[in-house]
Amino acid sequence: MAAAALVTENFKFVSLFFKSKDVMIFNGLIALGTVASQTAYNVFAFECPCSSGRNYLYGLAAIGVPALAFFLVGIMMNKSTWDLVSECRTRLRRCRKLSGASAFALLGTIIGRGVVAPITWVVFSLLQGQAYMCALSEFIDPGTLEGFPSGQGLMVMAKFPCQDSVPTELQRFWAEVERRLKYESQLIGWLLVAVMSLTVFLMLCMKRCFSPLGYQQENYWSQYRSNEKTLFQRTAAVHARLLAAENVKSFFGFVALETEEKEQLAEHQSAGPICSTNWNRVTGVYLYRENKGLPLYSRLNKWATYSLENNMEAMEKEMDMLS
Repeated sequence: MAAAALVTENFKFVSLFFKSKDVMIFNGLIALGTVASQTAYNVFAFECPCSSGRNYLYGLAAIGVPALAFFLVGIMMNKSTWDLVSECRTRLRRCRKLSGASAFALLGTIIGRGVVAPITWVVFSLLQGQAYMCALSEFIDPGTLEGFPSGQGLMVMAKFPCQDSVPTELQRFWAEVERRLKYESQLIGWLLVAVMSLTVFLMLCMKRCFSPLGYQQENYWSQYRSNEKTLFQRTAAVHARLLAAENVKSFFGFVALETEEKEQLAEHQSAGPICSTNWNRVTGVYLYRENKGLPLYSRLNKWATYSLENNMEAMEKEMDMLS
């Protein structure tokens, strides 16, 4: 029972990755952008050195380095990454709010989103076959090519990715070498597509099996989080502007405001600073929880619920429970 409860809690994180159509659309746009980038790279930048010992390194770099860059950018652009980092600030929290299981599960969702662009890059690189042909041409055994002259070594085979560099007497073997290497490259690419498709399907199935919420409530949760994020950012921008205006006015004796800002100041009068304790309470990793049978859809929702009950002790206890 304990193991089942742990699995159920951990898959709540997985559901965050799949519950929103916006996420899927965003991942699709990432994939399309990656395809465009990869195509442009092959057209304008890819240039195999056609030299033994260099081809392999260049081919691997052409596939792996952009994939690594896309992965790091995807990790940095994911808000959950910074939620996880904020929970592990050594000086203030020492990770006391984050259990190992929760951290591992959240890290899985971060990596799951981060690998979309890298895998897309690798797949389309393999399907095009140029980088693979560059990397592995020198490793083809000339003896497997019917009629190939004996005594030819790696130096000659390394020239095959560049058709113009192939000796005239060996030009007739170029098409067969290209066909063989592209076959291998595309086969690996399609196998990778199959593996990733199966993995995503299984994760979707497990998400549906282990999610504590029904489809309608998950859809509502997604809409709530989207609206809360939009309203929070919009309100935070106004609050920061008003607080800045008050501080500027206290220094200069007046503040130069635009018409919209004057209306906001007249409507809200003032904006006081928010203590760091409250900022910490509404920032960071979140697992879906309930309070007396009522759902708590976010850390802000938790904070508001316990503030209304004026139960600070329960709030602190609940805020520290993430698994």
